[in-house]
Amino acid sequence: MQDRSLSRRTVLASATVVAAGVVGVTAIPAVAHKRDNRLKKIIAKMSIEARIGQLFVPYFYGTSATSPSQFDQDRNLRELGVRTVAELIGKYQIGGVIYFSGWANNIQDPRQVADLSNGVQRASLALPTPIPSLISIDQEHGANVRIGSGATQLPGAMALGAGRSLFDARTAGRISGTELAALGIHQNFAPVADVNVNPANPIINVRSFGADAREVGRMVAAQVTGYQQAGVVACAKHFPGHGDTGEDSHTGLPVITHTREEWDRIDAPPFKAAIAAGVDSIMTAHLQVPALDPSNEPATLSSAILQGVLRDELGFDGVIVSDALNMRGVRTKYGDDRVPVLALKAGVDQLLFPPDIDVAYNGVLAAVRSGEITEDRLDQSVLRILRVKDKVGLLSGSPYVSPKEVDRVVGARKHRFAAARIAERTTTLLVNEDEALPLRRRQKKLLVVGASPAFPTDDTRTTVPELAKAFDELGYSTTHLATGRTPDAAKVDEAVAAARGRDAVVVTTDNVGATSAQRTLVSRLLATGVPVVHLAVRNPYDIAHLGHVPASLVSYCWTEVELRAAARVIAGRAEPRGKLPVPIQRADDPAKVLFRSGHGLSYDG
Repeated sequence: MQDRSLSRRTVLASATVVAAGVVGVTAIPAVAHKRDNRLKKIIAKMSIEARIGQLFVPYFYGTSATSPSQFDQDRNLRELGVRTVAELIGKYQIGGVIYFSGWANNIQDPRQVADLSNGVQRASLALPTPIPSLISIDQEHGANVRIGSGATQLPGAMALGAGRSLFDARTAGRISGTELAALGIHQNFAPVADVNVNPANPIINVRSFGADAREVGRMVAAQVTGYQQAGVVACAKHFPGHGDTGEDSHTGLPVITHTREEWDRIDAPPFKAAIAAGVDSIMTAHLQVPALDPSNEPATLSSAILQGVLRDELGFDGVIVSDALNMRGVRTKYGDDRVPVLALKAGVDQLLFPPDIDVAYNGVLAAVRSGEITEDRLDQSVLRILRVKDKVGLLSGSPYVSPKEVDRVVGARKHRFAAARIAERTTTLLVNEDEALPLRRRQKKLLVVGASPAFPTDDTRTTVPELAKAFDELGYSTTHLATGRTPDAAKVDEAVAAARGRDAVVVTTDNVGATSAQRTLVSRLLATGVPVVHLAVRNPYDIAHLGHVPASLVSYCWTEVELRAAARVIAGRAEPRGKLPVPIQRADDPAKVLFRSGHGLSYDG
């Protein structure tokens, strides 16, 4: 505990002071008045039930809006009370849905996603008041990605932070947004605006652009611009800032102990930058910030934080989205019928992922009928939601997407080429003693060994064999051995034996800790005398626990685009350009910095 506290304070002390004033609320131009009058006429035709439905963004199971597999129909019936998402939309007059890969089985390939989106829209246009759905997703890229195969994979936030290029960050947002729009997805819950000043943060970490508030703000603004230029609603998250937590709000209720001055200096600047860039939505965090709300309500349920700070002080009048309402952090004090009511009263507009849609919907309906939530308050949120639907063209044209456009846009060659070059520019070289890298021409026989996490959207593909494949395609003769994050003595011995006769070893690590067996693996490989190259495939902090390594790089994630970039850098086919976006403390003395933020070596000096 002591080491973690010291580490946190060290990073806090190094955070950039940003002189950012309050974002003012400008006068609404005549065109906006005209638009709002048009939208208010739509609202006037809607029943209370329909208006409440617009607020909800639930999950569902299956790859089809009307004919999912029997397995997914059974899951929908058991958890949602309906068999399909089309029935869900019809029953509650839902205003939007969210797609997930894996457990929800919403995503298989681009053509299927487009068909699903069209099915969702057909169900929405069959409602008594036909209003298209605002379809959402968490496509942050890097460690948190939902659409894998077929779509362009891009470096995640911390990788982009290492690249320090506003052009690359904006380009990544624009590419991602263009592909999402082609799939019929209109709102992306990205970028992450949290400043990761706690190296032990279990939930944000590499999802953040870094530890410097000014740099994070610049990158957030660039990504917001890129997404929204592509016609997709961006969402800065998680307000008022999730970067200094040692607890995951999925499983508990974290407390941010920053003073108001620290919050103004460290957490607020990226959100101010997002607002200045015109971000259309901001997501809340399920955590307590006593300096902003002494009542210690979770931020999602705090009027002091959402209305007092976000709306009144920062001047944000876009859509406030709750983080997922199934998370433990927002369910610690109140029942599932009360949480959405209290969130709306605090200032939330979109209610994301309620654990029980029927309980949540009827809880809000009862609050409106009793007068606890006024119709005027309800209409404020509906108006904000309709504004973004109108902005992305859902209210003025066809909401359907074309299979031909999907084929033309999603995973386009020019997108993949741009992603590969961006990834190369983010790869960070931390150590390169005696010019160990790039590999010499004679070093053709490689062993790739180490931690091998599965790809974020495809657990059939794992890091070590995919990295080995990337080296093979570059002309190397590669063998590989996945040892996992907790290799036992037998697995370490196997790795040492496999290193014999190789010209070099590339060893991957994934979230190394003080007692991690990965430390033993690396030290035993170094003792073989075979040249060893260390690649941290996720966490830049790994090197602090490894002792002396002659060559070390960070890729910030283990998706294909980042692994291929790392292979090209190691082989000398690309120049490492990344600079650490976070400081790395010494493991034996966290009050001291091992590598400062901004550190990064290159081959050309």
